[in-house]
Amino acid sequence: MEKKEQKEKVKSEVPNPGKGYWKKMKKWKKFLLILGILAAVCVAAFCIYKWIVRTQMDEETKKRDSWSVETGEWIETNREQRVDIYESAEDSQISVYQIVPREAEKDSFTYYNIQVQDRLADTLEDLKAAKDYTLGAPLAVWNPFGTGSNGLYIYFQYDGAAELSYTIHVDDPSIEDYTAQANIEAGDSLRGAAAGIEFLMIGLVPGLVNEVTMQVYDDSGSLMDDFTFEITAPETISGYEIKLESTRGISGEALADGLYYTLGTQGYYGYMFFFDNQGVMRYEMLLDGYKADRMIMDGDEMICCVSSDQIGKINRLGRVTRIYTLDGYVMHHDFNRGRENCLLVLATRENAKNNAVMDRVVEINMETGAVEELVNLQDIFHEYYVQTDTVSETDPFFWQAGTRDWIHVNTIDTLGEDSIILSSRETSTIIKLSDIYGEPELEWLIGDESYWDKTAYEDFCLSMDGDFTPQYGQHTVTVMESEDLEEGRYYLMMYNNNYYANSTRTDGYEPQLDDQVSQALSDDRKASYVYFYLVDENAGTYSLEWSFEVPYSSIVSSVQLLDENYVVNSGVAKTFGEYDSQGRLIRSFAYDTTFQGYRVMKDDFSRFWFK
Repeated sequence: MEKKEQKEKVKSEVPNPGKGYWKKMKKWKKFLLILGILAAVCVAAFCIYKWIVRTQMDEETKKRDSWSVETGEWIETNREQRVDIYESAEDSQISVYQIVPREAEKDSFTYYNIQVQDRLADTLEDLKAAKDYTLGAPLAVWNPFGTGSNGLYIYFQYDGAAELSYTIHVDDPSIEDYTAQANIEAGDSLRGAAAGIEFLMIGLVPGLVNEVTMQVYDDSGSLMDDFTFEITAPETISGYEIKLESTRGISGEALADGLYYTLGTQGYYGYMFFFDNQGVMRYEMLLDGYKADRMIMDGDEMICCVSSDQIGKINRLGRVTRIYTLDGYVMHHDFNRGRENCLLVLATRENAKNNAVMDRVVEINMETGAVEELVNLQDIFHEYYVQTDTVSETDPFFWQAGTRDWIHVNTIDTLGEDSIILSSRETSTIIKLSDIYGEPELEWLIGDESYWDKTAYEDFCLSMDGDFTPQYGQHTVTVMESEDLEEGRYYLMMYNNNYYANSTRTDGYEPQLDDQVSQALSDDRKASYVYFYLVDENAGTYSLEWSFEVPYSSIVSSVQLLDENYVVNSGVAKTFGEYDSQGRLIRSFAYDTTFQGYRVMKDDFSRFWFK
């Protein structure tokens, strides 16, 4: 027994190198397993992120899935126009109709069709002519032309009426009363019904009971009559929030009058949201997909993109009066006024050679509807273009993978009769072209001069006058001419994203960036800026005359000068704000989006919805 115990003791004391080896192996296996799991999680997260972003980008060109709305009880059918007439699905103290084309449930249906709009207009005229309407019993129709969700059409006759104002109150202490003076100047009939007061009431808060007081005035401004009623506005079709969270800034200046409007809220393409100065939604406009890019007021009509290949004209009642289709092209990012009765549009040529995108300027003649390509930037920058390639899966702008997004023009503005200013995000360069209606020529470039060193375009760079950091990834470059400046000198206002990235240049160029500039899509340590350049073509220079800091947004975003205030959208930061003339924040608003919001701007909509 003693020998056995002694043997066991000796055995336990003998070193076993193999045992330590296997312990170490087990530790390494655990480490490698954990490392493998982390790597798999990172790869999966990246793939999911990439899928989400690319899906959201694809959303931009997608058509609207459905135009269906909830309706009340069926009343009758206008057989000639093939339009059904319903009572409103919402509670109201006045009689309210809904008019819907019979084919509205079909997949191919869209309200952005002139024939459909004409049928709805004729149906509306039949309703106007059917009886006499008064202030206390008006003809009321929800969104008669299908281009909004909470616009209430009102029509009635009233002798001697010159003006009409309305106030909207909801039983919510966080929402202030909204008062507007309606534009009733164009209240004439298409087919002979008696002229009267006719307008689209903007301001009803979606999903809530709205108490509306309408007041009629004579031409001396004296109150003639008033009428109050309650009506429940339809819920938003998009499901978007009806009140934005807002924060007061340090400035005590007043906000400009008007409504903020969104141009491309990702996750909600196909909609434009209009918010008042409290951040309350006052109108939800419906597009046929895409984003509006820019809104131009043309007399008593609004011009905006209504789908990825169409621009529409819409009147104050929501009726689409004209559709311009860019056959063979897809729009991206911007359009603007050109020569008389024409629009200049940034576009991608469908099925372009080498998958090149976002490198054309086309013109739409608003009288004839004709579309003509004016500028192919591949011709202007041919020596640079041939040194670029398609975007890969690992590039900064990987969601564009497979496309040759080699210059990515995001803004267009005019300068003089035949020159344009373009903003190129991919090269962080501002470009001036002349003779765009003849033989387009490159006039100058503004940006980091080292970007164009040792290229065929280095001599076109204007020289920096002063010590400052140039713009990177800029958006909404806007010409600001001044009578105080001699010919050849003018200002450029822009949203300087302050973000450098390039996914297509192949010669190995790497910029020497100041510490101020970011190379990250999200970066809490950096800021974006509103920049004002003074361009002096006579001296061949540009200088930074003024700037102020805004929340950082690597891509998208906008700045607009309205009266003496600046409306600024930082799209990736998901916030827009209004700043005073000194660049001090008056108020900011946070908004919901799946990734970013393209632009937010503001207008008083006078001579359109309002007087």
